[in-house]
Amino acid sequence: MLTAVVWAQAGLASAQTAFIPPSPVPSPPTAASFQGGVPQGTASAGSIDLSLDDAIQRGLQANLGIILSGTQTAGARAQRLSQLQTLLPSVDFNAREAEMQTDLPAEGLRIPGFPTIIGPFAYTDLRASMTWSLVNVASLRNYLAARHNFAAAQLSAEDARDLVVLTVGNAYLLVLADETEVASVEAQVATAKISLDQAVANHQAGTAPLLDELRARVDYQSLEQQLIAAQNALEKDKLALARAIGLPLDQKFNLSDKAPYAPFDALDADALIKQARENRKDLAALVEVTAAAAEQRKAATAARLPVVAANADYGDIGATLGHSHGTVDATATLSVPVFEEFALRGQAEEAQAQLDTAKAQLSDKQAQVEADVRDALLDIDAAQKQVQVAQSSMALANEALKEAQERYANGVSDNLAVSQAQQSVAQADGQYVASLYRYNVAKLSLARALGAGQDYRKYVGGK
Repeated sequence: MLTAVVWAQAGLASAQTAFIPPSPVPSPPTAASFQGGVPQGTASAGSIDLSLDDAIQRGLQANLGIILSGTQTAGARAQRLSQLQTLLPSVDFNAREAEMQTDLPAEGLRIPGFPTIIGPFAYTDLRASMTWSLVNVASLRNYLAARHNFAAAQLSAEDARDLVVLTVGNAYLLVLADETEVASVEAQVATAKISLDQAVANHQAGTAPLLDELRARVDYQSLEQQLIAAQNALEKDKLALARAIGLPLDQKFNLSDKAPYAPFDALDADALIKQARENRKDLAALVEVTAAAAEQRKAATAARLPVVAANADYGDIGATLGHSHGTVDATATLSVPVFEEFALRGQAEEAQAQLDTAKAQLSDKQAQVEADVRDALLDIDAAQKQVQVAQSSMALANEALKEAQERYANGVSDNLAVSQAQQSVAQADGQYVASLYRYNVAKLSLARALGAGQDYRKYVGGK
């Protein structure tokens, strides 16, 4: 048999008519994802000024966590569309043009006096076919679950914006703290240099022993080492900030915003917890995930129900289009699972396990939301007190240093008191920088805990 067939097909296929391997859904962002970013543009020759608003806006565009949240949402949208198609009719169209010639002896037909070759002959067939599951409760439940999963992905993407604000804000405040630390150590180095010069002069004048000069030199060099370490930490933290907001790593920048101490008024914990439960997008996303799991559990139960499907095709077939006739075929099918008990029971148990897991995670998230608010309030209260104590300690340490330097200059005492006073100043400065950083980060954490990360200015700037 010699056959030549040319055909073309077009249509909207579904799982009922063709198997399409499902694409893997992109992985959701992890906590580490928000530390990275996709570099945008190229570095400019000079240094740029970077405000907190600029940094956060850049982060909302280029942070890796935001990008992965977007791909996760796109994957959930694709699954929702795939599940929707199972509820809609699948329509296909094909056109066939055939030219045939048959060798009867080769087919096993040897009839005396009958031609051994039939043909050539041809036919044309234009045909549209439709498949539609009219009643399929399991597919309907799976579609509803996909809708809930898509809503959860959208809410997670909104929550990712709050996480970017917290991550970028934290990185920005850390660089500010580093700059303050570097400036503090530089001032201490300058003070230590004055004390060293004074000790050298007194030793050369014979009014002070060599021990005073050696002690002053050790203090000076120790502070120089601290300055090198502080400058290194500053540069590394600036790199981390640049990564989180998608700046080219070789781009030089200066922070134009500062974070002065701005005390909070008294806060009502119960009112804030209520606000958090209403506004937290990650909590709302878990509610949707739980609803999706409930629908999937119902779908597993509905798999035992009959499925009613309709199949129909209509076409025009004949030797040529001019000599053809329309044909139609329509069937209805009722399918009922008869001996699939173990498979159906296994699917139901798996769906129930997923529902139980989602419920447990939702209950835990509700408790976590409250804990996040209370933790942030405790951190704010503790850090605020630490800032106030550190401010007093700085004033006292600087006054003690001034007094010790005057006593040494007047020859009343050696420079041991000066050395000890310089160490006290360094310690007080470090405590103030650290407590101020913790205080501002705690306020950012409160904004995150309340689901109000987009209003970060209201919290960082005081209230």
